[in-house]
Amino acid sequence: MEVPTVGQNGDGAAEVSSGQAWTDFCRALEQAGEVILRDTAPDTPLDRAEGYRYLTRLLREMLYTTVENADPDFPRLHELDRVKLGADNPDNVYLSANIRGDRTYRITGTRGSIAYFSIGSKANRYAIDGTMASTGEISDRDLVVEPDGTVEIVASATPHDKNWLPLAPDSTGLVVRQTYLDRTTEVPGQWRIERIGDPIERKELDPAHLAKALATAAFSLHGTAALFASWTEMFMTRPNEMPDFGQEMFQKAGGDPEIFYLHGYWTLEPGQAWVIETEVPDCPYWNFQLDNWWMESLDHERTITINKHTATLDDGRLTIVVADKDPGWGNWIDTCGHTSGTALLRWLGADHHPLPECKVIDLEAP
Repeated sequence: MEVPTVGQNGDGAAEVSSGQAWTDFCRALEQAGEVILRDTAPDTPLDRAEGYRYLTRLLREMLYTTVENADPDFPRLHELDRVKLGADNPDNVYLSANIRGDRTYRITGTRGSIAYFSIGSKANRYAIDGTMASTGEISDRDLVVEPDGTVEIVASATPHDKNWLPLAPDSTGLVVRQTYLDRTTEVPGQWRIERIGDPIERKELDPAHLAKALATAAFSLHGTAALFASWTEMFMTRPNEMPDFGQEMFQKAGGDPEIFYLHGYWTLEPGQAWVIETEVPDCPYWNFQLDNWWMESLDHERTITINKHTATLDDGRLTIVVADKDPGWGNWIDTCGHTSGTALLRWLGADHHPLPECKVIDLEAP
């Protein structure tokens, strides 16, 4: 993609002073909007509106990451509030922080009572090749929690005792996943991060850094939106199914290594339902969620997800009914005014990974 860049003459500070960096940034945002208008994407007013809102949400996160919370010597864990991308899990509390692979960090906090915790170090290359490779992981299976419920994790390139999160030379960030089974009773942990080492003095804003940050934010916005649009286009080749498209690309994009991902694309006519049936493996957590075409989870205030705690099973089998109205049987998932979109079924830490049986029916004849 041809996107205007800043610093082409090697002087980002001059481009900030002249306004060229801002002009190039705005032009890049305009070109990112072309993702929403691609031929394969739905053109209903609702889908278009959600697409442009999706870009604003991505832009907010990209700017926060590249401008406001970019310094790896003074990292902060922040929640991805309302930022939805790549089939975000409605059961998750996501935290992230910018780091560098040649630094050492201490992450401290409380485990809380939430069902699942993991933290991973990532090499974020979304702006380059659409990947966010894992460079180290800790999950509940490995986590050492003190008797009082507190936890200390050291993230570094060199090993440490107890909770050690490996970093690689190209590690750029940390991602924390805290997953609910029951939001009414569970409490997530509270976490903070600090760099370990000699004190470093904070410096004033560097104009050249700002020029680079604006360019990175624009490239990341465009690259991320285009990546997940290409995923949806792939899912569209198997409509109303939930096949295994292969786990490697999901892991390269920042997926949790403990999770087996089953993505799908759905499309329905009025009065139809998408019925998904599967056995449920032995695992600490699973969930199903419905997403829009842009791979954003739908409105969390509506019935768009179920998990191991909230679902009703019949002799160990799960039946999900995706429809615009509740038919009164199975586990109903609300389409929230959409006629097409994407979906995801996660098996976390499962002993095997069953593939669902799927069909489209008329609701008058279940």
